[in-house]
Amino acid sequence: MGSIWEIDFYSRPILDDNQKKIWEVLVCESPLDISTKVDSLFRYAQYCPSTQVNSGWLRTALQEAINQAGKAPIKIRFFRRQMNNMITKACQDLGIPAQPSRRALVLNQWLEQRMEEVYPQEAGYQGGANPSVRLEKPLPQRLPDALEGQQWVFVTLDAADLAEMPEWEIGFGEAFPLELAKVSPETRIPGILIFSPRALPLAGWMSGLDLAFLRFDTSVEARLLLETGVTESWIVANIKKPQLLAEAKGFEEAKQKANGVHFIGVQSDPKAEAFAGFWLLQEVNL
Repeated sequence: MGSIWEIDFYSRPILDDNQKKIWEVLVCESPLDISTKVDSLFRYAQYCPSTQVNSGWLRTALQEAINQAGKAPIKIRFFRRQMNNMITKACQDLGIPAQPSRRALVLNQWLEQRMEEVYPQEAGYQGGANPSVRLEKPLPQRLPDALEGQQWVFVTLDAADLAEMPEWEIGFGEAFPLELAKVSPETRIPGILIFSPRALPLAGWMSGLDLAFLRFDTSVEARLLLETGVTESWIVANIKKPQLLAEAKGFEEAKQKANGVHFIGVQSDPKAEAFAGFWLLQEVNL
């Protein structure tokens, strides 16, 4: 399998000589499994003058990144929806699929680090909060029939257990090194297991959804939601039974203690040893 990149192309809190904001493209490689060494992931950064902000400049910058990496990625993820047209056009011109996604863990950390350590050192730096991305929140949808599992349960694993993921039999999935989320080996990681006799096709469908994170929502009624892409939201289950309600609250509490880290596993039945799908997820505030 080839690499997946996360990119951001946006203005930074730095003014040029004409008092216009300088833009920047950041490119970083996504970790795809739990044993990835964070320091080994490819990164590329380049400032862009405000007068040259267009898909042509971005395409050239991405080509330079590809030249440095030695190989093009199979997919590029980006979380900034307002840059959708420009990023998609630049990627299309390079023949690389572009995907709006909240799965940008390395990029998010790198941006935070640059906001604290890099931009303040630049001439023309303008202090202030890093503007978050305003995301419209459409109403959660019912899961497509193809994703309806036969049954599901809340479970927890020690972070140390997840280190053995490379030895597990997994059909579809994605993970990241737990050091990225600053999670210690003894931390309890919550998750859900979905059981279905159609486990493999179900996992295949889920793989195409670009999974972001799970969350227990009580704003309207108690329900477990699956967030995907940049704004999509799906209702995994409406939770009414007191025992399940307590488990859902426990899941959310454990997720917070684990810095947002959790997982989804898909199996054919509770006795199965293999996973048709297994995704390690982290809820981050972009």
